[in-house]
Amino acid sequence: MEGFNGHGLRGSLLEDMLNRTNESYRSKGLALIQKIPTPITPVEMNDKKQITLAYFEQKSTVDYIGAVQGVPVCFDAKECAVDTVPLQNIHEHQIHFMNGFEQQGGIAFIILMYTHRNEMYYLPLSDINRFWDRMKEGGRKSFTYDEVDKSYIIHRKGEYLAHYLEPLSRDLDSRQEKTGA
Repeated sequence: MEGFNGHGLRGSLLEDMLNRTNESYRSKGLALIQKIPTPITPVEMNDKKQITLAYFEQKSTVDYIGAVQGVPVCFDAKECAVDTVPLQNIHEHQIHFMNGFEQQGGIAFIILMYTHRNEMYYLPLSDINRFWDRMKEGGRKSFTYDEVDKSYIIHRKGEYLAHYLEPLSRDLDSRQEKTGA
């Protein structure tokens, strides 16, 4: 999965924060979220059958998948060092996967970290689709910090370095209000 710097999430601060948070969620019985490994294709191996050269395959689905209190969830993690997020960094196959995931009753979203602001946000799929549709209709090929719903900020809370269950809960509540369920 390619990130904004062209290197995916390999060794990123955001990935580390999410992995630690997910482990805390698991140990408390709040959620079971698994990191999906980035598929690689080995190119060279040494005489000990160790991979010495490989390339990262482009097509992966999302970074994380699992369940939160019985609700299936999938999400991708993105980092950005500027206020404008290029939509080319959210791949079309990911949009299709996330939309299909929601059609099956799950919740899909992106966790976006603005590294230069040290701020993290939960982006519901509906917002991502709005930005994506605007681009497909000839509009801007990015979205800005000002367009992100600031009520979906992700805070650190104790051992939860990226406590995304709070905005996820808000998203679920707003979906229920819209459907009247």
